Amino acid sequence: MKINKIKINSYGKLKNKEIELKNNINIIQGNNEAGKSTLLNFIFSSFYGISKNKKGKEISDFDKYKPWVGEEFSGKLSYELDNKEKYEIFRDFKKKNPKIFNEKMEDISKEFNIDKNKGNEFFYEQTKIDDTLFTSTILVNQEEVKLENQEQNILIQKIANLVGTGEDKVSFKRAIDRIERRKLEEIGTERSREKPINLIGKNIKELEAEKQELEEYQNLKYEIEEKKKNLEKEIKNLENENNYLREIKLINENEKIENEKINLKINLKNQNDEKINSIKNKINEINSKNKNENKQNKKINSEKNKLNKIILIILFIIILINILQFIFIKNKILNYLLLLTVPVVLIFYLFFKNKIKNKELKNKKDLEKENSEINNLIQEINFIEKNNIELKKEIDELKNNFNLKIKNNYLNKIEKNKINYLSELKNINLEIQNTENKLSNKKIELHALEFDNKNIEPKLESLSKIEEKLVNEKEKMVNIKKLEQSINLAKEILNNSYEEMKNTVTPKFSEKLSQSIAQITNQKYSNINFNDEKGLLVELENGNYIPVSRLSIGTIDQLYLSLRLSMVEELSQEKMPIILDEVFAYYDTERLKNILKYISERFSNHQIIFLTCTNREKEILDELDIEYNFIKL
Repeated sequence: MKINKIKINSYGKLKNKEIELKNNINIIQGNNEAGKSTLLNFIFSSFYGISKNKKGKEISDFDKYKPWVGEEFSGKLSYELDNKEKYEIFRDFKKKNPKIFNEKMEDISKEFNIDKNKGNEFFYEQTKIDDTLFTSTILVNQEEVKLENQEQNILIQKIANLVGTGEDKVSFKRAIDRIERRKLEEIGTERSREKPINLIGKNIKELEAEKQELEEYQNLKYEIEEKKKNLEKEIKNLENENNYLREIKLINENEKIENEKINLKINLKNQNDEKINSIKNKINEINSKNKNENKQNKKINSEKNKLNKIILIILFIIILINILQFIFIKNKILNYLLLLTVPVVLIFYLFFKNKIKNKELKNKKDLEKENSEINNLIQEINFIEKNNIELKKEIDELKNNFNLKIKNNYLNKIEKNKINYLSELKNINLEIQNTENKLSNKKIELHALEFDNKNIEPKLESLSKIEEKLVNEKEKMVNIKKLEQSINLAKEILNNSYEEMKNTVTPKFSEKLSQSIAQITNQKYSNINFNDEKGLLVELENGNYIPVSRLSIGTIDQLYLSLRLSMVEELSQEKMPIILDEVFAYYDTERLKNILKYISERFSNHQIIFLTCTNREKEILDELDIEYNFIKL
């Protein structure tokens, strides 16, 4: 893989800048503050995007390289993979994802995975190199190779780490020590006392002991609850029984009242019946009297008829005498006397007739009065009988209603053998008193249980808290055990990986180190070995082995750089570019000549990019007659 062209529209201090790179060695030369670091960051950000997080810095890369003036914050990078496929990346750094074009200028951005945090992962899919690996291998800057004499041991440790684990920042022994230290600090052992696993175990035992003690109160609470339940049931039954008894009492009282009402109405009906009989007797008396009066009327009529007859006879006799006298005697005085007798007789007749008439009228009035009285008495009888019908109906209704009440509210609620007993008020009152005494005693007993239960509640609340703490402590213990398993598993994997590294990677790195040290030192040192006890050892010309720490700091610097560069070939199937930023600033001329020759020969199939502020690299390459592409920034 190689970078062909860089076009920067605006990025930090670089604006409208175009750079074309070629195969193998490219030298980008510029004075300090000319923008070499900015260019380096542009290449990295083109592939992986620019970060808006500070990541421990005072300012994020986004804010650092964003232009102060103008809206443009973009650029394009063209590159080519080993299979000759060419791509262009256009980045507007204000946006998260780039536009990726193939050789036909087709936008293929959506063909790659897009991570919500990292954005489009096209470069990782193409090379299998992520941003961390890119900065730790492909990109090497001055700070990573420049060490003072007192830091020699650090550099030697980095080389040993590379040989032993394949990563300069990872030491197997240190990793194992850290794992063991973390296990001791975060977990502990059976022998430790104040470590998490011991403290948690101790807490669990204490909490379980407290829980067991408090669970006895829980059992007691269950017993109390059961007794309360039974008592409440008994109290309810007694209350129901008391209500039944009071209802029976009320029914009996109602019965008494109802019977009094019935008896009162029966007495009224009986009185009405007696009154009817009395009226009927009176009517009979009046009827008897009417019969006598009728007889009297007949007698009066007879006397009236008799008087009429007598008067007629007298008048007939007087007229006859008067006629005879007129015929035979012809006495005027007698005639006048006889004529005078007629008025007398008539007066007498009128007198007696009027007397008989008065008597008749009186008799008639008495009869009418008596008939009217009879009619009144008959009406009164009718009214009383109607009243009796209503009374009988009311009596029947009272009896029926009361019998229904007895049936529904009385007979169904008490035992049949108690009906007669409970029908007496004194017996009911006695039963009510007994029931209320029982009810009172049960309520007192229930109150005592509730008091005991109330005293248990605080202890049960403590039990709940202890159970909660116990669950938390057990969860902590589970997590501790899981962490212990994870640490043991990590330790096991690390041991297995380390053994595999020693059998596979370490020999390869040792071989590359030997080749590198031989070329760099002109065959002065030709063999380097690594073991767990003594670390890195270098073989002298006489065959003796000495620790690498006895080499000069310059030789160790070169050794570290060459070993790190050799790792590039192990990281990806692509022959990745190697970017070196001011890494030779502290090399003397002889050492610089050796390393440049080594790089040009060893990595001839890689694109090499040197960023430098001097002409030393250019002059030595010219002296060695090594071809390169020179770019003035």
